[in-house]
Amino acid sequence: MQAVMKADRQRVLVAMGSHLTVAEKTSRRDLVTNVDHSNEDYLVERIRELDPQAKVLAEEGRGDHVTSMRGHVWIVDPIDGTMNFVHQRNHFAIMVGYYVDGAPTLGYIYDVVADRLFAGGPVVGVTLNGQPLAAPADLTLSEGLFGASGPLLIANKFQMQRVIAASLGARILGSAGVQIAQVLAGELVGYLSYLRPWDFAAGRVLAETLGLVVTQVDGTPVNMLSSGAVLVATKRAHRAVLALAK
Repeated sequence: MQAVMKADRQRVLVAMGSHLTVAEKTSRRDLVTNVDHSNEDYLVERIRELDPQAKVLAEEGRGDHVTSMRGHVWIVDPIDGTMNFVHQRNHFAIMVGYYVDGAPTLGYIYDVVADRLFAGGPVVGVTLNGQPLAAPADLTLSEGLFGASGPLLIANKFQMQRVIAASLGARILGSAGVQIAQVLAGELVGYLSYLRPWDFAAGRVLAETLGLVVTQVDGTPVNMLSSGAVLVATKRAHRAVLALAK
């Protein structure tokens, strides 16, 4: 699958230099492009070649209607951070998560422009561009930067302003994949945003493999077929955020 991701990166970089067809999904801040669609088609086709019996849950609907995590389930986000892709040509990711009977098995987050591919799972460990990635230090909230959702911070949902005040500062990029990758790399102590399954499926596999914690903001387990406010953090930062969010 890593080879598929690398080939896909080249396809996206080429497409990024061509004319983009941009449409709104639910609002002017929720965009989809021809590259989202073509990239999803490519990934779904490759997955079906690798695992013909699997179900595929994909953001733009090119996969299957998935109602259960039984069996092999792949969860695909073809372009995470489409707004950034359109307006910045930076800070977006390709993400694929693989689950077997609901168990996190393999995850891939590719920060496309930075050329950083995070890959792996509980059996094989996590690599960054093919090199083993060590677990980040278990820093608490006050010892690190925190990845925030802009809308949640502005509206102070889940006491986000208190969370940020307790940290060393907020970092807001508009891509769950890129910011979860920063938590994996130890560049942030945590990330909190309202996410859909394709936004966090790959990140959950990688984060839990590295000893990080992934839950809803109330501390309950995430639902792989449902949206929610998802917190990815070190163990100590996770405890601190939960205490503040209450």
